[in-house]
Amino acid sequence: MAWFRKDKKPLKAQDKRDVPGDVFDKCEGCGEILYSERLAQNLNVCPTCGHHLRISAGEYVDLFIDPDTFEEHDESLRAADPLDFRDLKSYTDRIAAAEAKGKMEAVVSGTGLLDAMPVAIAVMDFAYIGGSMGSVVGEKIARIGLVAHERGIPLIIVSASGGARMQEGIYSLMQMAKTSAVLARLHEAGIPYFSILTHPTTGGVTASYAMLGDVNLAEPEALIGFAGPRVIEETIKQALPAGFQRSEFLLEHGMVDKVVDRRELKGTVALLMRHMSGEWTEDERVSVGR
Repeated sequence: MAWFRKDKKPLKAQDKRDVPGDVFDKCEGCGEILYSERLAQNLNVCPTCGHHLRISAGEYVDLFIDPDTFEEHDESLRAADPLDFRDLKSYTDRIAAAEAKGKMEAVVSGTGLLDAMPVAIAVMDFAYIGGSMGSVVGEKIARIGLVAHERGIPLIIVSASGGARMQEGIYSLMQMAKTSAVLARLHEAGIPYFSILTHPTTGGVTASYAMLGDVNLAEPEALIGFAGPRVIEETIKQALPAGFQRSEFLLEHGMVDKVVDRRELKGTVALLMRHMSGEWTEDERVSVGR
């Protein structure tokens, strides 16, 4: 029965197949090797362990907004260099490098329909200088917030950021107050604001608009906090508890309202929007026991 046996021989370099680099992805949670196309169909959520891999700002827009209804706002706004900041690399060089990758700023904003309901939306893009909040980010978020206020439609902000952009110094910190002031106007007008917290949401973004939602929803295992765990430990001279600053920890301690799987985010926000507007369907009332 020799034909059932196969001699074990080590693979040689010439035995390797030429496989394009974008065919497979490795899950950061469980280490599983996944087909990139199948992973994308699952919204970059690992089908084995449920780990949420990062997706782009454009993919979040596609996730929330109904097809062919998105209208981008303020796409021509570009960052300046008010401080002539120079470190190991000049700020203008960093901007140019980010734009060379097709990223025009760290946030995309606009209006569209979510489950046939009009909304204003801003989505941060971590691929642009770590999703940092500079003057343009603050201005675009403030402007889309004012659009929501003027039209009386809900606002959604999807956050993914390392915090304020250090290259703009005090100008970036001023965006915390500016965006918070616009959100206060929405609150006074009774217009819902939904904050979606993704991995990571830190620094000045967490300390301003990211945590000011009427409803704060977080993706599973997202890092959410102001200062990093290492900085906190060095400051208080104590070890932090397991899972500190992760979505589930914040939910347990009342900092977020719900941890939601990415695949259920649109449906959850749509349900909440109809609830807040008093336009629940009968099936939705039954589903939540009302």
